[in-house]
Amino acid sequence: MDFGLVLQTDPPASRVISLMRRAERNGFSYGWTFDSAVLWQEPFVIYSQILANTTKLRVGSMVTNPGTRTWEVTASTFATLNDMFGNRTVCGIGRGDSAMRVAGRKPNTLARISDAMKVIRALGSGQEADLGGGTVVRFPWIKPGAVLPVWMAAYGPKALKMTGEEADGFILQLSDLYLTEYMVKAVKDAAVAAGRDPAEVTVCVAAPAYVTEDDSPGALAHAREQCRWFGGMVGNHVADLVSKYGEHSAAVPGELTDYIKAREGYDYSHHGRAGNPDTQFVPDEIVDRFCLIGPVERHIEKLDALRALGVDQFALYDMHDAQEAVIDAYGSRVIPAVNG
Repeated sequence: MDFGLVLQTDPPASRVISLMRRAERNGFSYGWTFDSAVLWQEPFVIYSQILANTTKLRVGSMVTNPGTRTWEVTASTFATLNDMFGNRTVCGIGRGDSAMRVAGRKPNTLARISDAMKVIRALGSGQEADLGGGTVVRFPWIKPGAVLPVWMAAYGPKALKMTGEEADGFILQLSDLYLTEYMVKAVKDAAVAAGRDPAEVTVCVAAPAYVTEDDSPGALAHAREQCRWFGGMVGNHVADLVSKYGEHSAAVPGELTDYIKAREGYDYSHHGRAGNPDTQFVPDEIVDRFCLIGPVERHIEKLDALRALGVDQFALYDMHDAQEAVIDAYGSRVIPAVNG
């Protein structure tokens, strides 16, 4: 199993770079960041420095979207980084929940994501692409062998289907075992139905992880408070699904939707941060299901179970008060145990 580190690009950028270097030293092979231009600093500028200060770490967006930048600009940025540092980037893409809403726009449609993925992948790999209206372009400076994988974030049935049909990877932002099995199966089945080898779709589960010294009530309570924000972030996407498919729908499992009944609103100024006051509706059960919390042994047990469900990478959200400690605990005890 691969391991990734996920950060927000909060200033100073030097700290983001330092944590990524620390992750690589501890056996992490991917470094990811959010991409929301108003809330955080511009990630692609920082990617250049992360790549320059690491040797093998693959870097990517978790996630960008097809509305913030034009598609040829996104493709050119990734392709330039690959030309500078080797094929070490991944374009993670989604609807743009925070990036679009904070800017007063609606998240992107699946049709727009589909079109964007095709263009970004083609251009980033040195091929021609139609930007719309018959305008076909190609980057003349790309060298042979350039490759830009595009991974898609998804929860709903149509998005899962499209991921299996079109994306190089699937980003699932939660680590609940039942939902992971359900959604990975949906993606793989869609890949098979589209005539693809399901093994071609890399599966990445992304969730907060907090390592405690023991499983005492006090230690677990503190860990839950540090990770409760994640249930609120996922809840934004779930609320969209409930709005689209209804509160009780065969299209979306209740194990995903039931917990947002007490959700009242969401202020993006606290997005993805420990102590987010808009996430108190998230019960402890959801934090435990969606995140990895507890002593090292619990992390290893859950990661082994995720791998058995077809998960190729665990990307660790490291937004809490123990960033270095969790990276080091994974490097010294968790990753070696999971990978033998």
